[in-house]
Amino acid sequence: MEKFLSVISLLFLLVLQGCSATSERTSVNNIEAYFYDDHFEDAASLPHPDDLFSLPSEATNELRREMSRDKVQRSKSVMANEWLAKYINAEEGAFQYRDNMTRVPSETFNERAGNCLSLVLLTSALADVLKVEVEFQEVEVPPVWDKQGDFYLVNGHINLRLLPPRNSDTVHVMKRAIQVDFLPERAVRGYGKKKISKQTVIAMFYNNVAAESLVMGDYDKAYGLLKMGLQQKPDFVPALNTLAVLYRYKGLEQEAETLYKLALDVNANDMNALYNYAVMLGDQGRLEEWALVHKRLELERIGNPYYYYDMAQQAYFDKEYQDALLWYKRAVAKADYRHEFYFGLSRAYWKTGDERRAQKNMEKALSLTHDENNKLRYQSKLHAMKSH
Repeated sequence: MEKFLSVISLLFLLVLQGCSATSERTSVNNIEAYFYDDHFEDAASLPHPDDLFSLPSEATNELRREMSRDKVQRSKSVMANEWLAKYINAEEGAFQYRDNMTRVPSETFNERAGNCLSLVLLTSALADVLKVEVEFQEVEVPPVWDKQGDFYLVNGHINLRLLPPRNSDTVHVMKRAIQVDFLPERAVRGYGKKKISKQTVIAMFYNNVAAESLVMGDYDKAYGLLKMGLQQKPDFVPALNTLAVLYRYKGLEQEAETLYKLALDVNANDMNALYNYAVMLGDQGRLEEWALVHKRLELERIGNPYYYYDMAQQAYFDKEYQDALLWYKRAVAKADYRHEFYFGLSRAYWKTGDERRAQKNMEKALSLTHDENNKLRYQSKLHAMKSH
């Protein structure tokens, strides 16, 4: 158990793209008191909130030209929200989902691709040009886990609805809102959806790009982004959590603890903030306090695939290969999209002499990774296995 704690004490949970932690219970009225500008340099060129819902004139002109051209070609009238859904063509990929950096709409428009939050912001900006009202929705999908450096990243999902016009001189057979989602329908079918405010979406954006900056080690930029987001929505728990993590990286332990407590005052059931608070208590040797928090975390932890992965890694390095196989399989059962889990399985199978399964899992790891360094590494390992 002590070995496991030494592993998680190096890691922090960051929440991206909105997760279940958005259900606030307590308001925050004095957020400025939690900022410590003296410990950070001003970061240049941070996106303004208006940039999150606007497009350059070239993009808006292109949109209007496309709509005018379609109107001439069509024999019947189409409502603006229906036309926009077809223009975006989410199901067929005119704008493609790509799990990469979070961008403002102007960048996403030029790239023709983005992660779910980037594409939602782009769609909202396009809708604004056409005077189409939108509703933002948080989709209550199981969190998608990632690990980058010292961080666990917990990804949620967001989409939006394009609403029909409230009043129209044109008679339509059916008026309906159209849901736009850039993940395949089967990936989100059956999950609950919760309407969220524009301020929450803004806070999600700033938390996303701040977390990305934090992972890259740009602490000043991360701070500036988090400050802007929390000024928009002071009770956004994922941002409070990320700011607390940032403070710990800057050595501001007391300030970080105050933020963790604030986040838990807002939402006492936020397990991401509670986890990071427990990490801090453990690092500081406050074991009695840690034990109280740990009791609450124990049941939640079994939902984290990296819990099983870390146990598998420990077993592998202890040369307990059969135990490692069991733990790796449990990690895969929780998150069958993580390439490193299959890489671990491959190594463990190879050590037990099961070369066929070792190759099969190495091929799976290769198919799942998008990182060029990992691809080269897995290809090299696979070639060595086949040449054995």
